[in-house]
Amino acid sequence: MAFRIHDSVVRGEIDNRVKGIVRGKVWIHGCAKPLALELKGNAWPDLAGCLLTFTNPLKRIAHPHLDSLDPVQRGTIGDLTASRKVRVMEIPMPDAYLMKKRGEHVPEHMANCLYLEWFGEANGRVVIESADYELQISAPEWRLTSAEDADRAKQAEAGMKDFMRRLTEGIDQHKRGQKAPEADWDEHDYEKFLKESDARTKKYGELLDKYGHSDEAHEKIAKEMGWLKELTPEEAEEEDRRIEEINAACEAALDEPEPEPDPHREGIDWIRDKHGHLHHPLQHRCSERMMKFWKLVDKLKGKKSEDKDLGQFIGEWMTTGAKLAGALNGIAQDRHEPDAAFTVAYLKRALDHLHKSQAGLEAVAPKKLLPDKAIAEARKELFEIREGILKLMDEFRGRR
Repeated sequence: MAFRIHDSVVRGEIDNRVKGIVRGKVWIHGCAKPLALELKGNAWPDLAGCLLTFTNPLKRIAHPHLDSLDPVQRGTIGDLTASRKVRVMEIPMPDAYLMKKRGEHVPEHMANCLYLEWFGEANGRVVIESADYELQISAPEWRLTSAEDADRAKQAEAGMKDFMRRLTEGIDQHKRGQKAPEADWDEHDYEKFLKESDARTKKYGELLDKYGHSDEAHEKIAKEMGWLKELTPEEAEEEDRRIEEINAACEAALDEPEPEPDPHREGIDWIRDKHGHLHHPLQHRCSERMMKFWKLVDKLKGKKSEDKDLGQFIGEWMTTGAKLAGALNGIAQDRHEPDAAFTVAYLKRALDHLHKSQAGLEAVAPKKLLPDKAIAEARKELFEIREGILKLMDEFRGRR
């Protein structure tokens, strides 16, 4: 995804008073020196020719990957404006979430948003976006003509297209050498396929992040993803028939009662949580134990709570649980007979994230951010979850 740093910004200044050049400085929480911008291009007409200064009045949150942000950002400007329209909720996010869950209308209004985007040589697409910043804009020293504004828009679009091209190359790289779908795949073939899926998801996420959820945006995203193509009348008719069949099958599935899992496999392939939902025992343990330590970490204050290694410990543990759900919860819910090689490939991904969580924990331990007892307990939990994953991998390899 784009490198988004708006929560970490303290203040900044963006200078487009020289036509064709955007220079600036951005002071970031946790960085001793400001980020320097040396970019080619122009801002939107509302900021072209102006000096913009901005301040973040909210509590700053340290970005977990600031050490990978190059201190001098060189590249081309994407979209730079202080008048992008966004919907702003009028109540805190937790309250809004509960209202949406109850089907209630969340009070909101349209507001102007600062949107600063560039495509850098070091960090790819970087974005600062906020409707909360306090802005000061100087009088313009020059203005864009209609032709210059059209060129500006083309250059911004070209920057995004070039960024997308690199993401597409990443997809193509993982596609090369894959077996035909009808061939017999092993776990290594599925690993290649999952890496390609990751690359596609990343590209889709970037497009959604950039263009949003409007009907126009959905069409633009579909074209960029290669989902739209010109169909002959016969192909269009066949596609409509196929969609109707899928919709009918989905409606029929909704009317069917959920399959009851094999009672003899309770505690092995499945358990029910306190809400009656089905989970694989290992996945449920991983997520439940993670929540215990997440709550412990959430109580920390100040710089302790912003520690990068602490974030890695919890974040990677959380991701491990999500990967285990993808690998195992279909088995727990008795939806299908799993492909053993695919399950092993998915479990490998969970194991990789678990190892990163363990590395984060070991980096946290000497800092005394958590009690020794909690460190020891977490170390034991992660080790035992790791052993559980390895045991399942051996089990599924034996089914092939």
